Amino acid sequence: MRVAVLGAGYAGLSVARKLERALPADTDLVVVDERSDHLVQHELHRVVRRPSLADDISVPLDEVLDCAVRRANVTAVDADAGVATLSADGETERLSYDVGVVCLGAETAFYDLPGVREHATPLKRLDHARRIRRAFLELGDGDRVVVGGAGLSGVQVAGELAALADEEGTDTEVLLLEQMATVAPSFPESFQRAVHEALVEAGVTVRTGTGVERADDETIALSNGEALAYDQFVWTGGIQGPAALDDERPAVRADLRLGASTFAVGDAARVVDADGEAVPASASAAIREAGVAADNVVSLVEHRRNGDGFEPRLARYRFDVPGWLVSVGDDAVAKVGPTVLTGRAATALKTTVGAGYLGSVGAIRQATDLVREELDAAVEADAVPADADDPDDVVDVSERD
Repeated sequence: MRVAVLGAGYAGLSVARKLERALPADTDLVVVDERSDHLVQHELHRVVRRPSLADDISVPLDEVLDCAVRRANVTAVDADAGVATLSADGETERLSYDVGVVCLGAETAFYDLPGVREHATPLKRLDHARRIRRAFLELGDGDRVVVGGAGLSGVQVAGELAALADEEGTDTEVLLLEQMATVAPSFPESFQRAVHEALVEAGVTVRTGTGVERADDETIALSNGEALAYDQFVWTGGIQGPAALDDERPAVRADLRLGASTFAVGDAARVVDADGEAVPASASAAIREAGVAADNVVSLVEHRRNGDGFEPRLARYRFDVPGWLVSVGDDAVAKVGPTVLTGRAATALKTTVGAGYLGSVGAIRQATDLVREELDAAVEADAVPADADDPDDVVDVSERD
C-alpha cells in the first residue's frame, strides 16, 4: 500500500514525520516536492537583511525524513482516483497512491492586475529574498520602495527593509500599501494596532485603504486615481492555490478530506474547522492540521488493509492556536491570549518559536544556528543606547480592546 505526501512545506513535513512513526512498517511512504530541502517560510524575510540566515532556514529533506523523497513538480492531482501527475527533468509521469495528502502550499496571487506580476517581486522563495535585497541596495537617498499588501508577510518584509535602510545609512522611503482599512487585516484589533505602531516606529510609511490597480516600470496606479512613483516594488498582496489544483484553494471540512483517496492540509486548501469557522492561512494552523490529517491517513490505511465494510470515523480539526507573532525589523509583536507584547519579550518569543519548530522536525543544527544568529543580532542592537524612558521595552495593549 502506498501513501503519498505531496509537498514538504510546514504541513507536508509535519504529516510525513508523523506518518513515519504511525504507519505499518510495510507501507510505502513517499514524499514529493519540487525542492530537496524544506524552507522555514516564516523566517524568509530575514534573509533580505541577513543573507547568512539562508542556511539556517533551509532543512535538507534527507536529513529529517527516512522515507522515500521524490524531487518533482506536482502538476495535477485526481483526489478521488488517487493519482498525481509529476514533472521532473522534462519527463512526465503518473504517481498512483492508495491514500494521499496534498500539502502543496499557496502561491502569490497577482489578481490579474496589469503590470504587477511583471514589475513586482514576491516573497515566497530564497531567490526572491535575494533579489529584493540586491535591488534595495542599489537604491539611494530619496528613492522609494513600495510593498503591496500588509498581511504578515508584507509587514515583515517592510520592517526588514526599513531596518536595512538604517543599517546602510540611506534615506530610502519604505512605503507599505494595504487596500483594507488596517494592517494585518485578518487579525484581532489589538494586534493590528500594535503592528501599526511598530511599523511607524521602525520608519515605515503606512497607507491603508489604498488598493493597487496596475503598474508599469515607474509608477503604480492606485484605486484613488493617484499615480505613485516608485523605484522598487515588492508584492505580498495575497495568495492563490497551487497550479496542481488549477490555482484554486478548494474548501475542505474539518476532516480535511479532499476526495475519496486524498486529504488537503495547509494553505493549499480553505479549511473550515469543526466549529464551522474558516481557518486563516498560517504556518501554525498548517502544523496543527497536519496532526489531524496524519491520524486520518492511518485510519484510512488500516480500514483499507483490513477490508472493513464501513468507513472509519475520521478525526476533525478545530482551529486553536495560542497566539500570533510577527517581526517588524528588530522589533516584534506577539499576541498571546488577550495580551499583546512588543519589544524584547516578543522578539525572544519569536526566536523561541522558530527554533522550537526546527527542533520539532529534527533540524537541531539549524535550530541552534538560528538562535545564535538572533542572539548576535540582539547584542548588536543593544549596542545602540536605549531610550531611558522606555519601560522595559514591553507593551501590554490588551486593555485597549
